[in-house]
Amino acid sequence: MPFWAPDIGIDLGTENVSIYVRGRGVIISEPALVVLDREDRHTVQAVGDEAGFLLGRSPERLTPVYPIRNGLVADFDIAELMLKYFFRKAIGISYLGKPRVIASVPCNLDDVNRKALTEAIRYAGAKHVFLIEKPFASAIGTGLPVYDPVGNLVVDIGAGTTDIAVISLGGLVVSQSVQVGGNKFDDALVDYLRKECNLLVGNRTAENIKKDLASALPVEEERSIVVRGISQLNTAAGTVSFTSSQAYEALKGPCNAIVKAIRWVLERTPPELAADIMRGGIHLTGDAARLFALDRFISESVGMPVLLAKDPGDCCILGIGYLTENIQLVSPQNKRSEKPVYK
Repeated sequence: MPFWAPDIGIDLGTENVSIYVRGRGVIISEPALVVLDREDRHTVQAVGDEAGFLLGRSPERLTPVYPIRNGLVADFDIAELMLKYFFRKAIGISYLGKPRVIASVPCNLDDVNRKALTEAIRYAGAKHVFLIEKPFASAIGTGLPVYDPVGNLVVDIGAGTTDIAVISLGGLVVSQSVQVGGNKFDDALVDYLRKECNLLVGNRTAENIKKDLASALPVEEERSIVVRGISQLNTAAGTVSFTSSQAYEALKGPCNAIVKAIRWVLERTPPELAADIMRGGIHLTGDAARLFALDRFISESVGMPVLLAKDPGDCCILGIGYLTENIQLVSPQNKRSEKPVYK
C-alpha cells in the first residue's frame, strides 16, 4: 500500500470541475453539480456526470445544487461532499497520507471566501491547500513566460466570472474579476427571447443557440434557426425563427462589460508592461472565450491584438497540472497563509 497520496490539481469552476493527478494527467472533467433529495438534503442521488444527465429530467423531489458559484462556496456542506466524491474517484482511498491540493480561484477573492474554499477542500481530504489565481494558471497552460520580466495580459472567461490580469515575474501586477461569463451570455439570450419574441426557453436551449448562432460581431451572411419553447401569449408550446442579428443584439451587454473590465486593467498597467502587451497581444482563455468573433470584438474595442488560445477551456487545468508536477514552485509559506507566493 503506497503511503502518500499523489498531489492533486483542481480547476473548480461554476459549471465544471477538472482534476489533474500528479504523474497521471487530467483524469476528471465533470459538471460541478450535485442532485439531492428535496426532503432530506443528506440523501445524495447523483454527482458530476450522473447529476448532469438528471438535470432537467428529474422529478420535483430531486433538487440540483451547484455548490460553487462564481468561485465562491455557495453551500459549504455540499461543496465538501462533492469534492470528497471527486477526490475518491481520482485517487481512491487506499492511502495513509492525505494529498496536497492546488486549486484555482478567481482574482481578488477576499480572505473570507479564500478561507471557506480552503476549509472545504481540507475537509474533503486534503493535507495542504494552495490557491492559485485562474489567470496565472491559464497563462502557464498557454505557455506564456510568466516568470520572466515581461508583461502578459490574460483574459480568462469562464462560466461564472471573467478574470483579467497583467502577469510579470511570477505574480499578478494588476487584476480584475467581474461576474460576467458564459452563464451571462445564456441569460442574455433567454431575456431577449422572453422580451422581444415572447418565448420562454431554458438555459440549455440558450447554450445551444450560443454555440450555433451567436456572435460578438455582426456576421456578413445572415443565418437563422428555429427555437422551441413556451409562448407567453397562450402558454402553449411555440416556435420562433431566431436570427444571428438578434443573437448579436442580445449579447452586446455582456461583451461590452468584458471590454470595460479589460480597459480598467489596461488603464492601471505600468507603461513598460503595457508596451510588452502591445507587442505580445492579449491572450484569451476560458471555455466561454469560444464565442464566435469575441477575440476580434475585443481587439477592435481596445486597439490591441488578441490571441485566442488553442484549447481555451483546458488552459487553466493544464497550468494547474504544471504546478502540480512542479510543486516546489509554490512556496511552503502557503501552508500558513493560503495565498500563493511564487519563486
